[in-house]
Amino acid sequence: MYISELKLDHFRNYDSLDLAFSPGTNLFYGENAQGKTNILEAVYFCGTTRSHRTSKDSEMIRFGAQEAHLRMEMKKTNVDYRIDIHLKEGKAKGIAVNQVPVRKAQDVIGLGHFVFFSPEDLGIIKDAPLRRRRFLDMELCQLDKVYVSSLAAYNKVLQQRNRLLKDLSFRPQDMDTLDVWDQQLVRYGSVLIRLREKFVETLSEIIRPIHLKLSGGREEIQTGYEKNTSVEDFADQVRKNREKDLVLKATSCGPHKDDLIFEVNGMDIRRFGSQGQQRSAALSLKLAEIGLVKETTGDLPVLLLDDVLSELDTGRQHYLLESIGGIQTFITCTGLEEYQNSPVHIDKVCHVQDGKVKEA
Repeated sequence: MYISELKLDHFRNYDSLDLAFSPGTNLFYGENAQGKTNILEAVYFCGTTRSHRTSKDSEMIRFGAQEAHLRMEMKKTNVDYRIDIHLKEGKAKGIAVNQVPVRKAQDVIGLGHFVFFSPEDLGIIKDAPLRRRRFLDMELCQLDKVYVSSLAAYNKVLQQRNRLLKDLSFRPQDMDTLDVWDQQLVRYGSVLIRLREKFVETLSEIIRPIHLKLSGGREEIQTGYEKNTSVEDFADQVRKNREKDLVLKATSCGPHKDDLIFEVNGMDIRRFGSQGQQRSAALSLKLAEIGLVKETTGDLPVLLLDDVLSELDTGRQHYLLESIGGIQTFITCTGLEEYQNSPVHIDKVCHVQDGKVKEA
C-alpha cells in the first residue's frame, strides 16, 4: 500500500495544501517550525484517526479558523480508499471512507498501517510505562479489529468504574452496581491481556535478529510482557483489591497497569541500560514494527520518519536507511546534506517554508 495524495484545508499552519506523493521515498526539508511535521501528522491522523502529538482535535485546526478538513488517497492492491476527516470547534470529528460517513473512528483503523518514528520515540524504553502501553495499543489497534473494540470497551468500563468509586462515598446505595462493572472490567480486560501476550511473543521473535545485527552481534535483546494480573487471576484480584480501590477511588488492577520488558544480555535496560543501548533498542523496536505488520497482514506499512536521523549516529542512520527499501517512506529534515551519501534513493524532494510546499 501507499499514500498517493493528501489535501489539507486550515490544518495546523496550512491554509490550503494539495500534495501528490511518490510510492517510494518522499523527503521534506526546511527550517524548524515551517510545517514539515504537520504533513506527517496529517498522514498519520488520516490513517489512524489519532495524532501522535495531541489528544485534542481542536488543536489541529489552523489558528483563527473554525474548522479543518483533511483528505487522503490510499492505494492498495485490491482497493483504493479515500479518507476524509472534518474537524470543527466544539464537535466530534466527522469521518468518511470513500465518501460514505462512518459512525466510529475505529472503523478506519486497520485500513492502512503506519509506523511513526520521531526523536521522542528514542525515549520509549526509559520513559514511564504509559509510553510503552500506548505503543502496544497503537500497534495492536492497527493489526486487530477485536483489540480495537475491546480496548474501547475496557477504557469506557474503567472510566465508569473509577467514577463510581469516587461517588460511593456519598452514594453508598450504589455499591451493588460495582459488581457489574467488575464483571465487565474482567471480560474486556482479559481479551486485551490475551492479545497482548500473543503480540509480545511475536515481537520478541522479530526484534531479536534486528537488534543482534544493529549491535554488530554484541547484544541479544529479549522483550517480555509485564502483566499487572493474569487472565486466570484477574477476577480474584479485582475482588481482593476492592477495599484498596475504595480508598484510592481508582482501579488498581488490570491491563491499564501493564508494561513491556526490554532486556539486553539479561539486563533490564529500562532501568540499567546506557543511553546508547536504550536508543538502539528503540530503533530496533521501530524496525520490528515493520516486520510485525508484514507478518500479520502480508502488507507493508507507510513509514514516517520525523527528523529522527539527526538524533542518530552515522552507524544507526545507515542501518535505518538500509532497512526501509521497498516501503513508502516520508522523511523530514532541516537540510539535504545528510542524505548526499545516503544508501536510500530519494524519489521526491520538497522544500517547506512558512506553510508552503514547493517541489525541489
